[in-house]
Amino acid sequence: MKRFFDRLPGRTAGFGRTERWPVGRRITAVAVALAVLLALAGFAAWMTGRSDQSDEPRTPPASTGPAPAPSASASDGAVADPPQTGAPLTYGKAAARMLWTYDTRETTREQQLAGMREWMTRESRYADWDSIASQVPDPVLWSRMRDNAQHAKAEVGEAHYPAAFKKAVAQDPSALTEAYIYAVTVTGKQKIAWKSAGGGSGAEGRSVTLAVQCRPNHSCALVAIAPQVAP
Repeated sequence: MKRFFDRLPGRTAGFGRTERWPVGRRITAVAVALAVLLALAGFAAWMTGRSDQSDEPRTPPASTGPAPAPSASASDGAVADPPQTGAPLTYGKAAARMLWTYDTRETTREQQLAGMREWMTRESRYADWDSIASQVPDPVLWSRMRDNAQHAKAEVGEAHYPAAFKKAVAQDPSALTEAYIYAVTVTGKQKIAWKSAGGGSGAEGRSVTLAVQCRPNHSCALVAIAPQVAP
């Protein structure tokens, strides 16, 4: 599993940039990814024991836990509100769409970050905000994008639980009941448009693996972006 996360030197950001991670952030990301591996192992064991499997797991039995993640407010600009759902795949698709969508014409960088933060879990021991916030370009680049009226929309194709995570089923079937974190890989397309040089547009395929927390009787919340895509 460690080799799986160490294989790639960098990652592709949602705004079309490729960057290398500082050592500290990579260590954090690997730790989060390994936690997700253990969490999904519990889910896979639970799922394979069901006779009526479906694309979305049903909400596990009720248990005590923290308050659900709040919804985004109208002041968050163009960033979409997080959906009120307990289904990891549904939430993962919505989160990917949010990460691949922006409009520098209507939204400031601060509004973009504030809106994205509303998707995060409020459990600080699991949340990796840096992996999410780093998707947004620095202030200078955002200003240049704004000058060019750059904006992007996303088309989400499908979401699934990565095979590498499912293979962790034998490690600890009860791990899911501690953090309720699921790994979700989402694929889709990002369409970007701008006004400079007479205007232009382009499209690029996107994929991302997200850590999504879905506690019983609460809406899901975003935990982190994995350092590389898990197939």
